[in-house]
Amino acid sequence: MGKRNINWDEFKSDIEGVRFYDEKEFVASRSKDYYWYSPLLSEVLDDKVGDIVVLPSNQKEVEKISAAVAKQKIPLTLRGGGTGNYGQCVPLEGGVIMITTKLDKIVEFKNNSVRTEAGIRISRLDDAARERGLELLMYPSTRLTATIGGFLAGGSGGCGSLRNGMLRDPGNITYLKVLTVEPEPKIIELHNDDIQKVQHAYGTNGIVLEMELALSKARDWIHCAALFNGYDKALEFAQAAQEKAFDCYLLTVVERRFAQFYRKLGERFPANRDAVFAMVAPEQFDKFKDFVDSKGGEISFAFKEQDLRSNNLQPAYEFGWNHTTLQALKVDKSWTYLQVAYPQPFDPTLVLKQMERYGEEIYWHHEMARMGGHIQIFALPLVKSKGRAAMYELIEELENNDGCTIYDPHVYTIEDGGMKEIDSNQIDFKKKADPYGIMNPGKTRGWTMDMAKE
Repeated sequence: MGKRNINWDEFKSDIEGVRFYDEKEFVASRSKDYYWYSPLLSEVLDDKVGDIVVLPSNQKEVEKISAAVAKQKIPLTLRGGGTGNYGQCVPLEGGVIMITTKLDKIVEFKNNSVRTEAGIRISRLDDAARERGLELLMYPSTRLTATIGGFLAGGSGGCGSLRNGMLRDPGNITYLKVLTVEPEPKIIELHNDDIQKVQHAYGTNGIVLEMELALSKARDWIHCAALFNGYDKALEFAQAAQEKAFDCYLLTVVERRFAQFYRKLGERFPANRDAVFAMVAPEQFDKFKDFVDSKGGEISFAFKEQDLRSNNLQPAYEFGWNHTTLQALKVDKSWTYLQVAYPQPFDPTLVLKQMERYGEEIYWHHEMARMGGHIQIFALPLVKSKGRAAMYELIEELENNDGCTIYDPHVYTIEDGGMKEIDSNQIDFKKKADPYGIMNPGKTRGWTMDMAKE
């Protein structure tokens, strides 16, 4: 895009009344997310920083910021909780970082949905829903710190996806209120499938102010772990539990070599047993336990969420999804990870072949989910970091030899990660919502500067 001559005094004047920070250390700290899970991303993102951080307290202030950046064509990067793994909120070309966490009002609860501002922490939104006997359909393992808008922009699914599918599945998100980035910002409202124009677009095509999400009846889930003598047995149990239609919010299969990273669990996850972490509906837990017993397993702990802390335990969802990578990196920084979707129907023997093939180079962990109405099994394995060439040789093997699909977590563009192709609907919408091409520039290959309005 080229270096711009920006008059920062003029920008500060244009956003009068909005909190901003331009101290270098503070701005640098807010220019990062969890991309350091990938040493390949660290190579290209470590030196990328913004110029100024703004913290709007309401939607009117967001409009003021939008107009001010459009006036001088200043790059604008949105930031929620900063828990993304692919550099979604890292400013490649400097400019303004807008933290959205003060946009945290719940607009309205309905019978089976909630309309909320996009900057609210997921934990606060879910807790508020639970007070009304409802709960979110899904959330990432970073539930405590992530924002719902960040999940929309950079996430795909997570805890709850076994029960309710992926974020983009029909009916999960039904409404978005989007602000355009131009000298006179406008509101665009999107309903139902039109929300795909913005979902998982890394904040490149409009500022999401509000959204409406479907809710389900709340369950007082039992957070538990079942231990098995063999990873194949743990996988087969998780498959069979789905076939038996147990009402679970989470089924995570983690091999025994992860025990060294889950130190607080002690004998609840010993180094000689493989584990299935689960969140089970309370009315089904006795049958679930009996089923574990029938498959040769044993329950090592089982508590409702309110009892976890007093037993020095985390919620089950913090033992799954990408929290597995986080726990490992706290102990040993030589690991990185991959995101793998397995061919259907799932065959556990393929996993055993992979475990034998890669030995100590890869530790395995699998997630049960639902995608497009069908059971889909993912893996988020730990991979010993050996550089770019070795990583892409591994990806090629998994895709070509094993028929898996890799959602590459070592790239920062939308298309190269999971989408695999340019979404023309998102690019067409970007022309309306971000006509100057200044939102999170460099994160989508579908946008070229000849598309920008003069």
